[in-house]
Amino acid sequence: MATKIFSPELISRFADIVGAANALTGTDDKAPYLREWRDRYTGKTPVVLRPQTTDEVSRILALAHDEGIGIVAQGGNTGLVGGQIPSPAGDQIVLSLTRMKKVRDVDAAGGTMIVEAGVTLAEAQHAAEGAGRLFPLSLASEGSATIGGVLATNAGGTAVLAYGNARNLALGLEAVLADGRVWNGLRRLKKDNTGYDLRDLLIGSEGTLGVITAASLKLFPIPAERETAIVALESPAAALKLFRIAEAEAGSALTAFELWAHQAQDFALRYMSNTRDAFADAHPWYVLIELSHGGRSSSALEQLLTIAHGQELIRDAALARSLGQAQDFWRLREAFSEAQKGAGGSIKHDISVPIARIPEFLSHAAEIVEQVAPGARPVPFGHFGDGNLHYNISQPEGGDKAQFLSLWETMSDAIFELVSELGGSISAEHGIGQMKREALRQHKSAIELDMMRAIKQALDPKGILNPGKVL
Repeated sequence: MATKIFSPELISRFADIVGAANALTGTDDKAPYLREWRDRYTGKTPVVLRPQTTDEVSRILALAHDEGIGIVAQGGNTGLVGGQIPSPAGDQIVLSLTRMKKVRDVDAAGGTMIVEAGVTLAEAQHAAEGAGRLFPLSLASEGSATIGGVLATNAGGTAVLAYGNARNLALGLEAVLADGRVWNGLRRLKKDNTGYDLRDLLIGSEGTLGVITAASLKLFPIPAERETAIVALESPAAALKLFRIAEAEAGSALTAFELWAHQAQDFALRYMSNTRDAFADAHPWYVLIELSHGGRSSSALEQLLTIAHGQELIRDAALARSLGQAQDFWRLREAFSEAQKGAGGSIKHDISVPIARIPEFLSHAAEIVEQVAPGARPVPFGHFGDGNLHYNISQPEGGDKAQFLSLWETMSDAIFELVSELGGSISAEHGIGQMKREALRQHKSAIELDMMRAIKQALDPKGILNPGKVL
């Protein structure tokens, strides 16, 4: 069937839209678009199309709609749930938006900018900085993750506590619908109460309702000063108490509160270059705290740590005394995901629970890990301040990788059940993709799923947008 659909004539019609040089059909040329970086999902496609304009995306989708062909939109291919990877059947076209690189406008006075979907997070940050403003969305993959991708997945990152996730940072969108029509919703308004919020509908839809081609983004003042510290703690319960002190003392200046276990740090120090320990001794848990000030207030962080020390909450603390030292602290934090590759197989979870229940979750989750895979090593880390943990589990030291990874579904089912019991979510910021599609069916109510299917049917009746993902 796929051979009949993708005749040379049809592939040529698609190629004519973007030009032969941007219609990749060679095996080596297509390879980078067909495998996600964890090596969990691999797909096939007859052609990777690389449009440069919204008009080209529109023409591609109009043709695909007429022919009933699946389209998988892809940004920087940094997704972690397989949402950007086509089917192994080879019956879907990959639409890479990485050539859509224009920063269309930066309005420093109005605190907005309009950028195209293929602009990376790092490029967006630099464009804002060039105008004396801040675009705060920050991920470890910001050098390759694109604006279109992070909006399609409603990505989070390390600054959610202060600025919100991707959804909170977008004022408007430009998107191409399944039939090729272009919706221009590039508004710069903070208030627009004119019916259903189509922007929010598309953000987080993972390319299943439309293809985001540009966005109007919020910009903020650049903080005059940042204070950064790593604090050593005895337990997550101590981290919770420290967080409440930080909230009370720092207020809106609290821009990061990142938690991790010793195991995460140990892997980063062992397997990643250019990382260093802030302490001479090992500790069970750590928190990275960052305060951002509009004016000069260089002692606020030290003051709140003094309060916490007086309550015997902290074992040790290291304050960054220079920008380089602060960067070292963040480099360590951002190394945790990649460092786990050095420790063998890893079963990963991106979950959220109410902040007050994080210690309870971590305690019970450790018991689950030992029951399912004795000797496996929990590697929890994440954004404590918004309840989002990456609860990853590395194989037992010296164990068999394949055997451990065969427990993925059993482990995830048990972890997700605990998350649900605690009133949490099975996906905090990575999305559903293909990895969590069945889990979504188990943990979403029938009414919620019916509503989602109705929206999908209304906007994509032929089911050509990212088939097999989310629903």
